[in-house]
Amino acid sequence: MQTAPVDEHAVPADAAHAGSAHVVPFGVLLGVFVALLALTYLTVAARYVDLGSLNIWIALGIATIKGALVVLYFMHLRYDSPFNSIVFLTALAFMLLFLGITILDTIQYAPDIEEMRLMQSP
Repeated sequence: MQTAPVDEHAVPADAAHAGSAHVVPFGVLLGVFVALLALTYLTVAARYVDLGSLNIWIALGIATIKGALVVLYFMHLRYDSPFNSIVFLTALAFMLLFLGITILDTIQYAPDIEEMRLMQSP
């Protein structure tokens, strides 16, 4: 019976992540949870206030803050390398930019779509 060769320089599987564990205090997690609940309430409350086209921007802003809280605390990005935070914030900024452009385009063509609907209705 032949045994597999042993690599003297191999790192055990559990040693690769030995120093990266971070335990977030319960109070911090509870505070983030309460903040998420408050922001959810604010999102629902903002739905009943008519601010015109500003409503969508408020909803997107609140959703962005909620997403950032989840990523920072529940996914531990706050305690990770600063480079990963820069990558996340850059991706978030581009997502907001693309969503904003899409919304502006939709608002621009809304009168034409409504006119077409009126022409097609009997």
